[in-house]
Amino acid sequence: MTHASDTAPRTLFGKIWDAHEILRHPSGQSLLYIDRDLIHEGSFHAFADLKRRGLRPRRPRQIFGIADHYVPTLGRSADDAASPAIARMIRTFDENMEWGGLRHFGIASREQGIVHVVAPEQGITLPGLTIVCSDSHTSTQGALGAIAFGIGQSENAHVLATQTLWQMRPRTMRVTVTGQLGRGVTAKDVMLALIARIGAAGAGGHAIEYAGEVVRDMSIEARLTLCNLSIEAAARLGMVAPDETTFRYVAGRHYAPTDQEWDLAMAQWRALPTDDGATFDREVEMDGAAIAPMVTWGTSPEDAVPITGRIPDPASFASPEKRKAAAKSLEYMDLAPGTALDGLPIDRVFIGSCTNSRIEDLRAAAAILKDRKAAVPAIVVPGSTQVREQAEAEGLARIFREAGFEWRQSGCSMCAAMNGDVVGPGERCASTSNRNFVGRQGPGSRTHLVSPAMAAAAAITGRLTDVRRL
Repeated sequence: MTHASDTAPRTLFGKIWDAHEILRHPSGQSLLYIDRDLIHEGSFHAFADLKRRGLRPRRPRQIFGIADHYVPTLGRSADDAASPAIARMIRTFDENMEWGGLRHFGIASREQGIVHVVAPEQGITLPGLTIVCSDSHTSTQGALGAIAFGIGQSENAHVLATQTLWQMRPRTMRVTVTGQLGRGVTAKDVMLALIARIGAAGAGGHAIEYAGEVVRDMSIEARLTLCNLSIEAAARLGMVAPDETTFRYVAGRHYAPTDQEWDLAMAQWRALPTDDGATFDREVEMDGAAIAPMVTWGTSPEDAVPITGRIPDPASFASPEKRKAAAKSLEYMDLAPGTALDGLPIDRVFIGSCTNSRIEDLRAAAAILKDRKAAVPAIVVPGSTQVREQAEAEGLARIFREAGFEWRQSGCSMCAAMNGDVVGPGERCASTSNRNFVGRQGPGSRTHLVSPAMAAAAAITGRLTDVRRL
């Protein structure tokens, strides 16, 4: 006998969660089976915990270690690290990977890169999986129709030892982006517009599913950017339902299902998208045509306006908290209310990070930079060694170099600023990264978040610039 609830329409999120729920505690927490644990150099606490308790990784083949946060981008060995302490972290990571018998993409590996770029690129990320990593931007992986979220190091130790994790089930939210995006408008702009609208805490406690014509028309690379930035609205995770675009992307990748397994995988994946009539706890709709190239002015991703806009007056915000926060942001950013963003001088440009360092991002920036010269210091840090090789084969690296950009090795670089790549105190950086927090790119640094094309435009003019004019 089937219960009504067994046949009720379900969301993509609900289907994957239910398939991985082992049991539910009376407190409401679920014990989930975890398909993939992605690990980077910050994991030494979790390994120390395992060793102290005499435990070993339970399912080594489902754990992938990728060096990214601390790696130097001007060399390919621990000896090139920014300090002896960082070199020690990289070496400790290598030792822990070997101790655990884990798949390991170290600093010199052709598979190395930013974990959230490498996992989809290698076919480690697949539709219907549960994926964790001790990094908040793990939500990126949801672009392929997976449940993916960041965890802390004590949780990481639990996953390593048991391949399971206790979690509270988040509420659900659907963000539908209708119509078509205008010229020069990207997934980065969609997300900055969404976060500006709902706020940096606007999706707190929710799993977001992105839907609508704009999302359907996006490449996987653009969807990865959407899901990556979900965390900047405080969502637990972001997802896009798998479709033909997803299946074409996954086919043939290193860890993807083999030809023999493909039909079975496809049958499971085709059943994943949200059923007609399934309900979400919250719905948000955006008109894609109304979104312009965006730029941040403050110290939170929600402090974003179209490039054609002006810096708001703190007095214009409704709540006393927001007025105070805006005033504090403007003081840190050294900006005056009413200033036009288009034309604001900048000191440097960074193109990279798990948000915008994939091959399509580099193509978009190179298209603007071709036959032009950067007016300020600028660096490009590809998201993985394979992206770097592809960009060199396509002639993009040559365009960057001829424009005066530094062409680096892959890594988190100036987004995390814990690897020797920093923005100087008081310097203003047009950045394709994901966070414009106080000091995020270095003590006293001032970050303006933009898309890769907008970053390229800023590099050419030495100012924040509406890319549509170029």
